[in-house]
Amino acid sequence: MAVLLSTLATEIVIPVAAVVGIVFSLVQWFLVSLVKVTPERNAPPSGPNSNKNGYNDYLIEEEEGLNDQNVVVKCAEIQNAISEGSTSFLFTMYQYVGVFMVVFAILIFLFLGSVEGFSTKSQPCTYDAAKTCKPALATAIFSTVAFVLGGITSVLSGFLGMKIATYANARTTLEARKGVGKAFITAFRSGAVMGFLLAANGLLVLFITINLFKLYYGDDWEGLFESITGYGLGGSSMALFGRVGGGIYTKAADVGADLVGKVERNIPEDDPRNPAVIADNVGDNVGDIAGMGSDLFGSYAESSCAALVVASISSFGINHEFTPMLYPLLISSVGIIVCLITTLFATDFFEIKAVKEIEPALKKQLIISTGLMTIGIAIVSWIALPSSFTIFNFGVQKVVKNWQLFLCVAVGLWAGLIIGFVTEYYTSNAYSPVQDVADSCRTGAATNVIFGLALGYKSVIIPIFAIAVSIYVSFSFAAMYGIAVAALGMLSTIATGLAIDAYGPISDNAGGIAEMAGMSHRIRERTDALDAAGNTTAAIGKGFAIGSAALVSLALFGAFVSRAAISTVDVLTPKVFIGLIVGAMLPYWFSAMTMKSVGSAALKMVEEVRRQFNTIPGLMEGTAKPDYATCVKISTDASIKEMIPPGALVILTPLIVGTFFGVETLSGVLAGSLVSGVQIAISASNTGGAWDNAKKYIEAGASEHARTLGPKGSDPHKAAVIGDTIGDPLKDTSGPSLNILIKLMAVESLVFAPFFATHGGLLFKIF
Repeated sequence: MAVLLSTLATEIVIPVAAVVGIVFSLVQWFLVSLVKVTPERNAPPSGPNSNKNGYNDYLIEEEEGLNDQNVVVKCAEIQNAISEGSTSFLFTMYQYVGVFMVVFAILIFLFLGSVEGFSTKSQPCTYDAAKTCKPALATAIFSTVAFVLGGITSVLSGFLGMKIATYANARTTLEARKGVGKAFITAFRSGAVMGFLLAANGLLVLFITINLFKLYYGDDWEGLFESITGYGLGGSSMALFGRVGGGIYTKAADVGADLVGKVERNIPEDDPRNPAVIADNVGDNVGDIAGMGSDLFGSYAESSCAALVVASISSFGINHEFTPMLYPLLISSVGIIVCLITTLFATDFFEIKAVKEIEPALKKQLIISTGLMTIGIAIVSWIALPSSFTIFNFGVQKVVKNWQLFLCVAVGLWAGLIIGFVTEYYTSNAYSPVQDVADSCRTGAATNVIFGLALGYKSVIIPIFAIAVSIYVSFSFAAMYGIAVAALGMLSTIATGLAIDAYGPISDNAGGIAEMAGMSHRIRERTDALDAAGNTTAAIGKGFAIGSAALVSLALFGAFVSRAAISTVDVLTPKVFIGLIVGAMLPYWFSAMTMKSVGSAALKMVEEVRRQFNTIPGLMEGTAKPDYATCVKISTDASIKEMIPPGALVILTPLIVGTFFGVETLSGVLAGSLVSGVQIAISASNTGGAWDNAKKYIEAGASEHARTLGPKGSDPHKAAVIGDTIGDPLKDTSGPSLNILIKLMAVESLVFAPFFATHGGLLFKIF
C-alpha cells in the first residue's frame, strides 16, 4: 500500500512545524517582555481585557508600600548582575569548547578518512554490491560538517535558554506582587520560550542538513544517514561540557553559600549580605537551564540519528521512500504542535489562583501532552508509513506493520510519563517518602543521610521496569528501529518537558531576587511556593532525561553493532567480558571526578565567603556591600578547570578502547556503562531531590508534622540543610551528567565504527 503523505507534503510539514514552534516561542517572549523592570508607574487599566494577564493591574499591595520605586530598581540591578555572570561564564566555557570542537572535528575527518586510505573512488554498497556508493572520504567530510552543526545548535540552544531565564527571573518576582497566578504564568511562559526554541531549532537544522547532504549523496541514502550521525555527536559533546561545567559551577556556589551563610552565620539562603549569593543564582541558570537544554537537545539529536541510520538500511532506505524515512522527524513535528496546544492550558485556558494549584497544573501539562501525543503518533503512523515494511535486524530482514511501529513510539511516550510520576512521588514533599526523610532529621544529619540514600536506591526500581518493558515491546515489534523510535516517543513532548524544567530555576531565582530586594514575607512565600513545585518538576525533567538516555544509548548501541558488522555480542568471550566490567566501572569513576570537583570548587568558595565576612567591616550589619564579582570569578575558573578531566574520560574511552582493543571489547564497554550508569543516575538525582525537598518541607511548616520539626534554625532543620548540601552535587552534577556519559560514548562509537572495524584492536593483532 502506498504512503498517504506525499514526499512534497513531508518537505512542507516538517519545516512548517519547526517555524510554528519558533514563532510561538517568540510570542511567549514578547508576552514576558510586557512585564516592565523599569520603575515607571503602571498605566491604569483600559479596555475590556486589560485584566486578563495582569500587565496593567494596579498592585494589590500598594498599601504595604511595596510599589516602592526602589524595589523595582533593586530587582533590575540584581537581574543584570545575574545575567552578566551567566553570560561571562558561558562565553568563557565556549572558548574552551570551541578549541575542543576544532580538534575533535579534525580527529573525525582523519579517523574516518583513513578507513579507505583517503581514497576518492566510489565503493560498492553494503546492501547491494552491484551498485556503487560514495567514498569513505565523503563520509569523513560530511560527518565532520554535521558534527560542527550539531555542536553549534547545542551551544545556541543552551545560550538562548539561559538568556530568556535571566531575562524572566526579576519579572517573575515583580509579578508575584499581583498574586501567585501572575508570577506562575510569567515563569512558565519563559520556560516555554526555551522549550519551543530548542525543539524547533533541533528539528529545523536536522531537516535542512539532510536536504543539503542529499544534493551530494543522491541515491546513496546509507552514506547520507551515516554522515548525519555526526550531528548527534556534536550535540552531545557540547552538552557534556555544559552539563558538567554548569553543574560544578552551580553546586560550588550553592554549597559555599549554604555552608557559610546558613550553617555558620545563620542568615537566610538568599541574603544579600552573603557574597556567594549572586554566584548561586548564576549557577541555577548555567547548570539547570543551559546544561539541561543542551542535554535534552543531545538526546533528541541522537535518537533521531539512531532511527535514521537503522532505517537507511531497511526497505525505506533501499527503495528510497522519503516520507517513511523521515518518520522520526514527523513525530517531532507533531510533538511541537501538541506541546503548543498543551502550553495554552497552563497559560490561557485555566488561571491559577492559589498556591496549591501550581503543582497539579504542571502535572496536567505532562498528562495532556502525553494523551494528545498518542493521538498524534497514531495519525502520523497511519499516513506516513506503508502498511508493512522490512527492517534490517542483525543480518535478517524483519517484517513490521505500521501499527506495531505506532506501539513502539507509544510505549516510549508512556514509559516517560511513568518515570516522571515515580520521580515525583519520591522527590515531592507532598508524599510519604520525603516526609519520612524530613522526620529522620529529628535524630540528626546521620539518620537523614541514611534515609535519603535508601530512598534513592529504592526509587530506581519502577523506572527500570518501565524502561525494561519498553525495550522488550519495541525490540520484539521492530528490532533496533523500534527502540530508536521509542526513545523518540519519550522525547516527542520535549518542548513541554523543557518548559516545566526551565520553570524551576526561573522560580528559584525569582525567590532569590525577592529576598535580596528586601520584599515582604508574603511575596517570598509566593516565590517559595513556585520554587517548591519547580524543584519537583526539575526532578521529573531529570527522570525524563535519564530514561530517554537509556533508550537512546541502546538504540545507538544497536546501530553501532550493525555498522561495525558484529553479528553477535557474546558476553562469555573474554574480549567482551572485560569491556563489560570496565564499562560498568566508568560511571563510578566519572561520578567520583565530578563530585570531587564540586568539593574542591566549593572549598575555594567557602574560604572566599569566610574571608569577606571576616575582613569587610559592616558586612554582617548590612552597612557594607560584599564583593559578588570575586565569587562569580572563583566559580567560573574552578568549573572550567574541573570539567576537563571528566570530559576527557568520556571522550577518550571509546577512542582508546576501539583503537587498541577492537569493536567487541568496545561493545562490552558500552553495554556495561549503560547498565550501571542508568541506576546510579536515577538514584543520585532522586536522593538529592528528596533531601532538598525535605529541607523545604521543614522550612515551609505547612503541616502539623512539619511544624514539630521546624522552624528554620532548629536542630532538625540544620540536619536537613546538611543533607541538602550533600545532595546538591548528586542531583545537579553527577546524576544528570551520567546520562550524557552513556549517550556520548555510544554515539561516538557509532561515528567512529568504520575506523574501529577496519583498523581497531591493535593490541590483539600484536599479541
